[in-house]
Amino acid sequence: MKLGAFSISLSVAELERSRAFYASLGFEVTGGDAEQGWLILKNGDAIVGLFHGLFEGNILTFNPGLGQDTRQTDDYTDVREIQIRLEEAGIELIERVDPDSTGAGHITLVDPDGNAILIDQFF
Repeated sequence: MKLGAFSISLSVAELERSRAFYASLGFEVTGGDAEQGWLILKNGDAIVGLFHGLFEGNILTFNPGLGQDTRQTDDYTDVREIQIRLEEAGIELIERVDPDSTGAGHITLVDPDGNAILIDQFF
């Protein structure tokens, strides 16, 4: 499976304080909307999403159709195919995508240690 770009989505207490902290590590804002409570930061191939008040806990995030350079790519496994493969492997999904839909969609699951995983396809 080609899951696309990987990032960590962090639930933060103060968006600006967290942005400033990651800026000191060399991360630059490449997307998001601070007024809506979220920013996407990059440092080389590393991607960190900062989210204030949008969810609890931190989430490992994969974006099918998005390369680690944050450009759209055609070389990926569609989220509906990923869903089928995970279910065939006996993985329980918390949220499922409509298998008859096309384009954007997401699924969520939890690894054996309780880490939340989001597979979020934008296109």
